Amino acid sequence: MTKTLKVGLIGAGGIAQGVHIPNYLKCGEKAEIAAVADVAKEKAEECAQKFNIPNMYGHYQDMLEKQDLDAVSVCTPNKFHKEASIAALNAGCHVLCEKPPAMNIQEAEEMAQTAEEAGKILTYGFHFRHAPETEALKRFVDAGEIGSIYSVNVNAMRRRGIPGWGVFTNKELQGGGPLIDIGVHMLDTALYLMDYPEPDTVLGATYQKLGNRKGVGLMGEWDWENFTIEDMARGMITFKNGASILLNSSFAANVEKVDEMNVSLMGDEGGADLFPLRIYQEKHDTLVNLTPIKLPKKGYHELEIERFVDACLNQTTPLSTAREGVILQRIIQGLYQSAETGEAVKLDQFIINGIK
Repeated sequence: MTKTLKVGLIGAGGIAQGVHIPNYLKCGEKAEIAAVADVAKEKAEECAQKFNIPNMYGHYQDMLEKQDLDAVSVCTPNKFHKEASIAALNAGCHVLCEKPPAMNIQEAEEMAQTAEEAGKILTYGFHFRHAPETEALKRFVDAGEIGSIYSVNVNAMRRRGIPGWGVFTNKELQGGGPLIDIGVHMLDTALYLMDYPEPDTVLGATYQKLGNRKGVGLMGEWDWENFTIEDMARGMITFKNGASILLNSSFAANVEKVDEMNVSLMGDEGGADLFPLRIYQEKHDTLVNLTPIKLPKKGYHELEIERFVDACLNQTTPLSTAREGVILQRIIQGLYQSAETGEAVKLDQFIINGIK
């Protein structure tokens, strides 16, 4: 591995141009963006010109064959995560794939197995793990300040936040709606703070009440006539260690807050809300609240990209692992299946094509 990581981009859309490329550029000499590929070749050309990227391609396979790359960011719709990630791993590249890991368990498992066989890093774009609030709370958790975490509330709620761009409302390309798009962020953050316990049973419910009719959009106008995802999802997850999570996620719901992304932990030694960070404890016969007066200001995405680059250069374990991605995908798929059948899903018995 060279001292400068040669990076390729698969997908030249908003997440690539707005997040990945600018933050690779902030890495200075540690990273060099060598190429970009997009099936819409004109988008790859535009991206290459905008950011002075020397090579552009209409298909990522051509890029992987012709460029000597060390790492790849996969910035495609969810449907293409598996194919692109596996191709990059087999080409000898480390991979940072945008969330969610994939469309289903089988794909996430194939991706993890390929990374293990190739001896390469496969990590996911769960940038809320890199938030200063998350890092601070994780230190408290690891120090035993919260004790045994047994109850968690997860909220990823938008009042009218259906994206009016991209393919976010297309189930075929995305695999689902708010649960797999924004709910997965807060669910991963909660699981990370809990040290990713082994899930046991899930019970889910999904709703399509507001997204399939014309309405006020706070994130642009959406194609309500071709709205094929849920606009709200709810779920309960229980774990083998006795802990449980209650999850709420929406693109559109009749609630007060315009946007809420939060995790609330309850343990036998303390509790916490994450955004903003507040810690609740009993000390010396007194109930106390702890609130930080200063936290680092570096951006979540900037830290995510910087740490991915460092992990690749130093051959260290990334903050988000491929195996955690498989666990997360099992939970998400279990919740969707439970919502379809109306029955709780025991994940030990949740086997599809031989994969648990």
